[in-house]
Order: sequence, then structure tokens, then C-alpha cells
Amino acid sequence: MSEIILTVEGVDPAELYGQSNSRLNLLKNAFPEVTINARGNNIKLTGEKKHTQKAKAKVEQMVRLLKTNKQLSDNNVKELLNGDNAFGERLKMSGAAGKVLVHARGGKVIKAKTPNQKMLVDAAEKNDVVFAVGPAGTGKTYTAVALAVQALKQRRVKKIIITRPAVEAGENLGFLPGDLKEKIDPYLRPVYDALEDMIEGDKLAKFTENKTIEIAPLAFMRGRTLDNAFVILDEAQNCTTMQIKMFLTRLGPNAQAVITGDLSQVDLPYSQKSGLRSAVEVLSSIKGIAIVRLSADDVVRHRLVKEIILAYEKEDELKRLRREGFEKQRRGENPDRKENNSEEE
Repeated sequence: MSEIILTVEGVDPAELYGQSNSRLNLLKNAFPEVTINARGNNIKLTGEKKHTQKAKAKVEQMVRLLKTNKQLSDNNVKELLNGDNAFGERLKMSGAAGKVLVHARGGKVIKAKTPNQKMLVDAAEKNDVVFAVGPAGTGKTYTAVALAVQALKQRRVKKIIITRPAVEAGENLGFLPGDLKEKIDPYLRPVYDALEDMIEGDKLAKFTENKTIEIAPLAFMRGRTLDNAFVILDEAQNCTTMQIKMFLTRLGPNAQAVITGDLSQVDLPYSQKSGLRSAVEVLSSIKGIAIVRLSADDVVRHRLVKEIILAYEKEDELKRLRREGFEKQRRGENPDRKENNSEEE
């Protein structure tokens, strides 16, 4: 029988244990062989040594994550206890060696949470144009905004410009009520949410008023030269090839751009190829342009989002295989018959 008493230091025990001890109960359910009692900042673990040591390691990981990120959710604890490999990588990333991008509101520290997000940060340090391609919830937009805010705070640029196709496939805003700002704001809400996380309200209002931070539909980029700016093109999967070409040719001598998009959520007409897909294919070999691909393992939203993405990816792959089979049949190809004929010969 082994008994371990852990003293929790550097974090609020109430935040560690969760509301109504929700996180502590998750820990107890994960280790039924261990008796876990918490009082104040002391946690007592009793049971066989091999079980208490495992429980101890999980508690220490919970404490480390809370110390680093200043927050801990029940979903974080579930992922940690389930042994999610991607979450383990994110936990390693959250250590002191991780690079802080921005100190956000309320003392929140914003940094890359996954290996591919770190690749995005590293790519932005070394390249003037970075494409960040991946499914929903992988932190593409949020990380891009953090990089832009960092550049502005460090005075490497004079302004931030964030743009996206305001309507899925064509920016047809005329039928919507209100002035231009009221028409496009709903489409730009994720960008505002990220900025509000990182910049105090009064300062953000001042920046938007004096155009230090500009958020506009993609059509408004035409004819401009974007210099001394960190420019983000969000939801780029819904741009045509001409729109992305127009955007990229706006960049001035001292500009940096991050283009984000999810190629599994293209809303363009079926007959029209995504400009993002074309750009990734055409521009990948140019020096100074980097392509970073994020995956379901980078999802930092609800734990089910990863499972949802993987399920749809599996379904898309089945559809692709069926289409290929149909095309072969249509062309009269039959590989099996050829093999059989050669055997008969």
C-alpha cells in the first residue's frame, strides 16, 4: 500500500478541482483503484504504488497546465486522462520553453498550443507570406491574429489589416440590412472575438477608429498597396483564384501576410475551384512563401470537434474512392480483368 501527499503550489486549488469538484471527480473516476482525498492545497493518494504513481503524474500535469495557461477546463482534464496523444503534445508545448506571442487581457498568456501551431509561428518568423490550411478549430485565425498583434506591439508594423470574403461566394452584401459595417460585421465576428481577447476594449476601439486595425471585406483590397502592415486573409477557401491573386499582389515592401482557410468547407459553386487550393499548389515552391498544414490533432475546441472532423474526413475519402471507381468503370478500365488475363496466358 502506498500513500502520497501532494501539495498544490502556485495555483488556486478551487480552479484545479473545478466547480463542485468536477475535475477532481474526473480524476477519481479515472483511478477507481486509488482513494483520492483533497483538503485545501493538499491531495492525498492511497492505493497500490503503480496506481498512485500514475494518479500523481496526472495531477502534476493538471497543475502544470493550469500554471502555464492560467485556466483549466473539464475537457482539458478529460483529454489528459484519456491519454490523448495530441493533447500530450500540446501539454509539452505549454511548458516554460514555449514562446509567448501576446500577454492578453486578464494576464492570459497566448502561445502556440500544438506542434503545427508552433510550425505556423516559426514559419511567420522566417517568411513574408504564410498559408495556414486546416480544419475548423485548429487555431488558424486565432494564431494569425496573435502574430499580428505581436508585430504591432513590437512596432514591426504600423497597422493590422484583416480581410475575408464577406459572403461565402461573392460578397453580395446589398440585400442585407444596415450600413456597410452592419452588413459585414457578422461575417467578421471570429476576428473581433480574437482581437477582443488580446487587446483592452478602449485601446481596441481607438485602434479601429484611427485605422491602426482595419477589418474589411476582401473586395475593398482592390487597388490598394498594403505596406507597413500585417495582413490576414481569413476564410480564403471561399476566394476565387483571381481574388487571391489580387490580394497577394497588394502587398507592399514592408508587409507580411498570413492566409488561412479550410479546404473541407469550400462554399464556392461546385464548378469553381477554390483559389486557396490553387495558390497552395502554384506558390509552394517560391522562396519566402510557406505552407503550414494543420490537422484534427491541432483542434483546441471541444474534444468532440476532433472526432467530428475525423468522421467527415473518412466519409470524404470513401466518396473519393467511389468517384475514382466510377471513373474507371466509365472509361472501361478493369485492372482485375487484366490480371486474370495475364494469368491465363
